[in-house]
Amino acid sequence: MDSPPNAARPSDSSLNAARRARELAVVAEETVDVLVVGLGATGAGVALDAASRGLSVAAIDAHDLAFGTSRFSSKLIHGGLRYLARGQVGVARESAVERGVLLRRTAPHLVKAHPYVLPLTPEVSRSRAELLMTGYRLGDALRASAGTPRRLLPGPSRLTAARAHTLAPMLSEHGLRGGLLSWDGRVYDDARLVLAIARTAAAYGARILTRCRALELTGAGAKVRDELTGAEFGIRARTVINAAGVWAGLLDPRVSLRPSRGTHLVLRPGTLPGLLSGLHIPIPGESNRFALVLPQADGRVHVGLTDEPLDGPVPDVPEVPEEDIRALLSVLNTVLAVPVAREAVAGAYAGLRPLLAADGRTADVSRGHAVFVDGAVAKRGTASGGVITVVGGKLTTYRRMAEDAVNRAISAGNLPAGRSRTGSIPLVGAVRDHGALTPRTGGGAGRGRPPERLVARHGVEAAAVHELVRAHPEEVGLGITMGELLWSVAHEGALDADDLLDRRTRIGLVPEDRAAALPAARAAFT
Repeated sequence: MDSPPNAARPSDSSLNAARRARELAVVAEETVDVLVVGLGATGAGVALDAASRGLSVAAIDAHDLAFGTSRFSSKLIHGGLRYLARGQVGVARESAVERGVLLRRTAPHLVKAHPYVLPLTPEVSRSRAELLMTGYRLGDALRASAGTPRRLLPGPSRLTAARAHTLAPMLSEHGLRGGLLSWDGRVYDDARLVLAIARTAAAYGARILTRCRALELTGAGAKVRDELTGAEFGIRARTVINAAGVWAGLLDPRVSLRPSRGTHLVLRPGTLPGLLSGLHIPIPGESNRFALVLPQADGRVHVGLTDEPLDGPVPDVPEVPEEDIRALLSVLNTVLAVPVAREAVAGAYAGLRPLLAADGRTADVSRGHAVFVDGAVAKRGTASGGVITVVGGKLTTYRRMAEDAVNRAISAGNLPAGRSRTGSIPLVGAVRDHGALTPRTGGGAGRGRPPERLVARHGVEAAAVHELVRAHPEEVGLGITMGELLWSVAHEGALDADDLLDRRTRIGLVPEDRAAALPAARAAFT
């Protein structure tokens, strides 16, 4: 692992209001090596990449960690099979490599293999089934070439009709001749992945500053407004990286994006009883697009994913049109014995993909990423003092996007730093002994193993979280307790009830659940 002589060492990873106040007090007085705008997966990844190389970093966001697209993903950490089918070999290979990094080293507590069944209904011809299985095998070859072992990501197989029905009992048996079983990576919670990245960056010294809006951006820094107080101040920087995702063009209008809307439905618990795997459902009239059915640990089921162009201004939180809901239910019901009614949809959410501008349907636009300097694609080995913008890509490849952007900043700013180290740095919660990466709490965390639900959400920090849960066991919704909300306030940077309900937990995805939990979320700050 190459790193410069002054490479940072991890310290405290806790994010909270007190730390924010301290760092706001000093950030206006210093000049940082890298200013990052945007704290989704890519922006948090940029902050971690730069800070772990020993560079000084300030990272700001007008809202919260994972406020935008990064919390509205399909939760897939995938190997790029869809891109391989389109001949985008480089994008597919990059996806497979980055999936392996997350599964093996950086986030094995949050990213794990998950099975998916593609039911072989009469609408899926035998020749198409053979073609699909060939694609799955090519995807497995990508897994092998990326160095991901089979024990972490099993290979594809054929299922009998009986076995397919065991994994997905709600499938219609009429004409069902079996299924294709495939495996891919899946993140427990995309917002919590971003949180882990940001906290790890903070442990390496990055100043993670939410509720700080960039009003003006230049290659030498930004004019910023504290959205909590209204105070305006400047941040000076040797290099500036715009990682604002679908909003990047608002900060650098020379960057041309073509956003698309991806909608998911949230089905009430019990809607698809007995579902043991995910489902891939062929979309009628499409050769390489599938709807996804994703069972959740809280009993809900998510169904997605649309791919519709977004026209007009980019909203902070996109609304879900009724036609998206109807379209997804229509596809889902093509394979079910008992159709899902509109009343079973408890909630819905939509994310906006920051796709690079291109001709054709948004569903066919490449998911590759690009690094721009003042609106022009950056060329390797050239220097510029302009704003560096990184756009495109997807959640799976956030680390590679961040690495490319920081490499560009190092070149542009002639900064003293070595190669990226993030491919081997475990994120907060991934390892048991990482110095002071785990926040210090009171003793007694060794009294028995914490519940599996806490382990899935917090990794090795679950024991410390469990101590707060013991002291504050009141349930606020979906099995989440007051103790967990207090942990998020003390260590995970939550500044208000919305942060708790919509990002630290996902209670807020269903409006009635959110309303019921809101008093407890507000009480966590008193």
